[in-house]
Parts: sequence; structure tokens; C-alpha cells
Amino acid sequence: MPLSGMTGFGRAEGSAGDWSWAVEARSVNGRNLEIRFRGPPGFDQLDRAAREGAQSRFARGQVTVGVQAKKAEAGAQVRINQEQLDRYLEMGAPLIAAGRAAPPSLDGLLALRGVLEVADTEDDPEAQAALEAAMALSVGAALEALAASRREEGLALTAVLVALVDRIELLVGQAHALAEGQPAAIKERFERRMAELIGEAAPADKIVTEAAAMAVKADVREELDRLRAHVEAARGHIVGEGPQGRRLDFLTQEFMREANTLCSKSALGALTTVGLDMKATIEQFREQVQNVE
Repeated sequence: MPLSGMTGFGRAEGSAGDWSWAVEARSVNGRNLEIRFRGPPGFDQLDRAAREGAQSRFARGQVTVGVQAKKAEAGAQVRINQEQLDRYLEMGAPLIAAGRAAPPSLDGLLALRGVLEVADTEDDPEAQAALEAAMALSVGAALEALAASRREEGLALTAVLVALVDRIELLVGQAHALAEGQPAAIKERFERRMAELIGEAAPADKIVTEAAAMAVKADVREELDRLRAHVEAARGHIVGEGPQGRRLDFLTQEFMREANTLCSKSALGALTTVGLDMKATIEQFREQVQNVE
């Protein structure tokens, strides 16, 4: 299964009887899986459907599922609030009697606030369950669209990560070539320094002994071997099965640890430059890995 990102969007719509609805599912980066649901009152089962659907599809990310539902006016009963209407008539009667107001019309009375009331018809349990089941299918469709969107992001991330790993491997090869010249450079530098301090050429055996000790401390072959192993591991995770974000994140830390050690052991300016370039590339790799599920 290819890499999946953590950013995406999915939408699904549906209708049944007098009801119509729209479901939107979106996600952003997150260390763990966090699910948030917003839906209309009276449809409590949709929260469970959203959470179970997200948990079955995703391992990481902040996932938000929102449901907006609307019932057609034809599916509601309209009645006159007689008590409120009588109150309005009672309040207006003195004004009409005094000639300060004209008798109200029917449409005027019905337009007064609180006179007309819209009451939803009671849904029977079976109809309510069928409606929630239909909405739950739309929730699943929106989550599936979100998963597809995240997979598309994963494909784009794969190309970027492969290019960065290739760049790191190239720099490891350059560092290996430069590191072979470190012992000779260390010996020459030590010999020159000794001559400056004592005013004459130092004994050859002394130079060889001290330079060899310094070369051992500056040996970066182990770091380069581990970097090569990390490169192979990264390639394996990029094409591996299941969520790979955490593994790649840990591997990035190991990359940076070896690159830091390489720079600290470097006795050559060119090798230090390669090491710094490698650290910059690893940092770019880390930033991209934060988007991987």
C-alpha cells in the first residue's frame, strides 16, 4: 500500500423522504488519531458511525466530520398559536376602538411573531433508524473520499521523499570520498603545527603516532556505514505496508545524529560543507515526513 498523507477533504450528499443532508470530512496533521464530529441534534448514532469509520481507515491525523441536515417544510405541520393570537387581538382592541389603528387583516395577523408555529411530525422509531442508516452511509462515503484524498497526497509525498533520500545517498558518497583524505590531511597539519611550535621538524615516529591517534578520532567510516543503512531503511519504509510516518520520523532523528557526528569529526573544510548540506537535506526530509500518516 502506498504512503498516505494526513491532509485531505471528502464530501458526500444524500436524501431520503423529506430529508436532505451533506457530509464533509477533512483532516490535518496530528501525532495521533483525533476525531471530532458535528451533527444535527437527534442523530446521536452518526457520531458513532463517524468515529468507527475514521478509526477503520486512518491511524493518525486530526479528522473532523460534519453533517448538515434539513427537512423540507412539506414534512412539517403548521398550526396557529391561538393563545398568542388572542393576546395580540386583546392588545390591539383599544387602539382600534379609539380609531388609532385599522382592524387587522388575516395575513397581517399570521405574520405576527409567534402566531404561526411549525411543529415537526413525530418520526416513528423504524423511520428514524432508516434515516440514520442512510446518513451513516453518506458519512462512510465522505470518509472514503477523504481517504482517497490523503492517498493522493501520499503519492506526491513519495516522489519528494525518494528524491531527498537519493540526495542524501549522493552526499554520503561524496563524504566517503573526501573522508579517505582525512588521515593524510591530519598528518600534514600536525607536522606543520609541531614545526611551528618547536622550530624544527618533529621526529617522524612522533608525527606518525600522534597523527594516527588523531585520525582514529576523526574516522567517520562507522557514521557513513550507518547513513547508508538508514538510506536503505528509508527506501523500505517509503514503499512499506501500512502507516510509515512514525518510523520515518524516528529514522530522520537517526539520520541527523550521524550527520552531526560527521560534521564534528570532520578535519576538512570540504567534508564539513558536505556534512552541512546533508543536514539541510535531512531537515527537508523531516519536514515532509511530518505529513506522512
